[in-house]
Amino acid sequence: MGLESLWSVLAGIVVVVASAVGGSFAFKLSGTPMSSLGPLFVFIGAVVVVVLGGIGSAVGIRISGSQAAGVLSEKPELFGKMFVMMALPGTQGFYSFVCGIMMIVLSGVLNKGAVISSAKGLSLMAVGVGVGLVEAVSAVLQGQSAAAAVNLTGRQPATSGQALLVPGLVETYAVVALVSGILFILWISQVAF
Repeated sequence: MGLESLWSVLAGIVVVVASAVGGSFAFKLSGTPMSSLGPLFVFIGAVVVVVLGGIGSAVGIRISGSQAAGVLSEKPELFGKMFVMMALPGTQGFYSFVCGIMMIVLSGVLNKGAVISSAKGLSLMAVGVGVGLVEAVSAVLQGQSAAAAVNLTGRQPATSGQALLVPGLVETYAVVALVSGILFILWISQVAF
């Protein structure tokens, strides 16, 4: 993963900082009282989860898609069997997007005059960082396992269903992170602290 990943992480950091600054200016311009840094932490957490999930999915799809392109150059008739394997690492980007939107909506940060404590904001930010990391890492690892499944399908097309199980097992942990993130977001948004 080398230099590409470093640039992706740096771009993610720039997006997070820009979003945090933009979020604080949005509060200032809207006239919403900002009695704590809670809303800012919520925005940072939401942006982090979306950015990390998106970067991980993009890298994972590049890995699986590159491998599939090599196989499809020799056996174009296998495109239907390869498509799901190529696209599977993209699901983590969707899971991250769902968590980010839920953080913004359920935290109450969009309600004018809502007060979000710094503790609640930090809690939601921690959820965003945790879910984002799991989604990013699982997307890259799923891209690698999907590339192996693509190789298997290219050599033995009859085993495509069995080969799909290899990246499908990695998907399990992306779903666990999504469900955990949703449960944590629901719990944190309803607790008064």
